[in-house]
Amino acid sequence: MARAAWLYYVGGLNQEAAARRLGVTRARVNKLLSDARDSGMVSITINSANVGLLPVEEAIRDRYGLDVCICTPALAHDVGGDRDDALLAPFAFRAVGAAAAAHLRRHLAETEEAVVGTGWGRTLEQMTLQMAGVSAPRAKFISLMGSLTARSAYNPFDVVHALARTTGAEGYFLPVPFIADSLEARDVLLSQQSVQTALQLARSTTVAYISIGELREASLLRTQGMISATELAELRAAGAVGDTNGLFFDQDGRAVDHPLNRRTLALGLDGLKQTYTVALIAGRTKLQAARAFLASGVARGLIIDGDTALELVK
Repeated sequence: MARAAWLYYVGGLNQEAAARRLGVTRARVNKLLSDARDSGMVSITINSANVGLLPVEEAIRDRYGLDVCICTPALAHDVGGDRDDALLAPFAFRAVGAAAAAHLRRHLAETEEAVVGTGWGRTLEQMTLQMAGVSAPRAKFISLMGSLTARSAYNPFDVVHALARTTGAEGYFLPVPFIADSLEARDVLLSQQSVQTALQLARSTTVAYISIGELREASLLRTQGMISATELAELRAAGAVGDTNGLFFDQDGRAVDHPLNRRTLALGLDGLKQTYTVALIAGRTKLQAARAFLASGVARGLIIDGDTALELVK
């Protein structure tokens, strides 16, 4: 009700445009607006306690040309401010994961034969934990990148497996490693028919959920030993500020010139731009990477924790 009221009265959208933004009918928006007036939620202005971060969502959506932006509640004020990023991080992963799961549930309900692409990481892991009770037997899930060596809940293979098992859908993955040993090895792997078939499915996704990573020693790439300290230094020297699916990009969201980018086995930034890509960003340490990736124009949607969103609009 608050969302419909804000879009109509403050955002200036007509009922038809508000309905498209909310994914409901115009009649439903009309009823929500009527209820908002009758309940006292709407007088001359909308009660700020009910608006939450809607103005922030709209500012980010407009700034980066997104179709949708979803912010989870901001928590920094409640726990003590900037010093508590480490404390906030687990909450950010869970909150963004839950919001992404809600977005995915809506997509599966509206798209009977959905093809859902997934990346990897702790936020995607949290998304898989929020899908209990969802049935989508005609959907397909496909990993957008090769798998890690070690089994973990945020491995691309395990993310797809968990989502397919929970929803009763089919699961597909790229039958290759995350990063090839050499350019020659990558070419050989890409030439396999099974790999080409998987990539073709990845390019046909109806929605793709990817997480954005930062380039620092505490990042998942380093703590899991997927890149060395030397490679991290080289990437930063080449101008890289973040990654998604193992693809490293600079402050303008462009792929950097580094051997790792040429050896990564994943749907590239150009491929992601051709599908409906939703970026998942959890944690203020990812602020620089978030700005850079959003500048690329690859993302059509964004799901972000409230604390990072507030920093982003500054």
